Amino acid sequence: MEKKKDMPKKKRGLRRFLIGLGIFFALVAGFVAWYIPHMHYEIEPHEFYDIGSLQAGNRSYEDHSVVYMTKEISPEALMKIYETLDVHPQGKVAIKLSTGEAGNPNHLDPELIKDLVRSVDGTIIECNTAYSGSKRADTEMHMQIAKDHGFTDIADVDIMDRDGYMKIPVEGGANLKENWVGQNLANYDYVIVLSHFKGHPMGGFGGALKNISIGIASREGKVRIHTGGVFSAPPIDIGSLLTNQDTFTESMAEAAKSVSDYEGHGQKIVYISVMNRMSVDCDCVSSPAEVDMHDIGILASTDPVALDQACVDLVFKAEDGQSLQNRILEKNGLHILTHCEAIGFGNRAYEIVSIDGME
Repeated sequence: MEKKKDMPKKKRGLRRFLIGLGIFFALVAGFVAWYIPHMHYEIEPHEFYDIGSLQAGNRSYEDHSVVYMTKEISPEALMKIYETLDVHPQGKVAIKLSTGEAGNPNHLDPELIKDLVRSVDGTIIECNTAYSGSKRADTEMHMQIAKDHGFTDIADVDIMDRDGYMKIPVEGGANLKENWVGQNLANYDYVIVLSHFKGHPMGGFGGALKNISIGIASREGKVRIHTGGVFSAPPIDIGSLLTNQDTFTESMAEAAKSVSDYEGHGQKIVYISVMNRMSVDCDCVSSPAEVDMHDIGILASTDPVALDQACVDLVFKAEDGQSLQNRILEKNGLHILTHCEAIGFGNRAYEIVSIDGME
C-alpha cells in the first residue's frame, strides 16, 4: 500500500524532470538558432592594392599613400627609414610597441630599436592585457616582463592604464562611440608606432592598426573592442565567444581611427613595421607557432592602413607565406582594412618607395 501512495509523487517528479529537460533543450536550440547566423561572416578574398596592380586591373582609387621600404633589418636601416619620413616630433615622445608575452621570443629586439628610441628620448608605452592566462594583465608583472625582454634597459616604460583609462570619441563608428584608452596617453605629445608584423589567432594579422587599437586600449577598452562595445569587464574570453568576427575587426578599425584623430588627426603619429620572425601567432601568445617564412624588411608610413595593406600584400607575394596567408583569410583579417576605408580612415591604395640605395 505504501508504494502505491508514493507512485503519484514519483510520476510528478518524472514529469517535472521531463518538462525541465524540454525547456533546457528548447533554450539550447534557441541559442544555436541565434548563434550560428549571428557569428557567420563572409571571407573577403585578397586583392593587391599597390597602385601598379590597381592600374593594371583598371580598378579605381581616389588617392594613395606612400609606404617606404628597406629590405635591410638593422638599427641603421630603422634610423634611415624613420628619417625618410621627415617628421620632427616636439615635446614628449611615446614609442608604442608590444613588450611580448613571457615565453615568446618574436617581439621586437630592443637592440634593433634602441638607437631610434634614444634619438627621440622616447618613452615606451604599453597597456595591460585582458585575456585569461596572460602575465601582462597585471602592471607589476607586465613591468617585469618588459624588463626580462630588455626594454627597460633602453628606455623608461609606461604601462598607461596602470591607474585607469580615459575615454576618447569615435567618429563615424558602426560599433563604438567611444574608445577607452590608457589614461597616460594624455601625457605625450607625439607617438611613434613600432610594430612587429605577424599573424594573430583572433584578428588574422597584427600590424600598425592592431598596435594602436588593442595596444593603446586599457584592459576594459580591449574588452569593448573585442565585443563591439557590449562588454567592458575583463577578461575578454566569454564576450569574444558571443561576438561576430567582423564586429571585432570593425571595432579595431574604429578604435584605431579614434587614436589617430586624437593625435592631431594623424599629424602627431607615424608608423614603422618590421617584417621579421613572422609566425601565424601574435607576440601575445606565450608559445607561438614556429616561424616558417623569411624576413622581408622594414616598412614605414604616415598612413597605418596603407602600411598594413602593404605588409599583407608582401605576405601574399611570398612563396613561403602560405600559413600566414591562410591565417589572415580564415579570420577574415582583411575586413579591418575594408572597414577603415568605409569610415574614411586612410588609404588601402599605396605606392612602395624603396630607400635602399638612397643617399
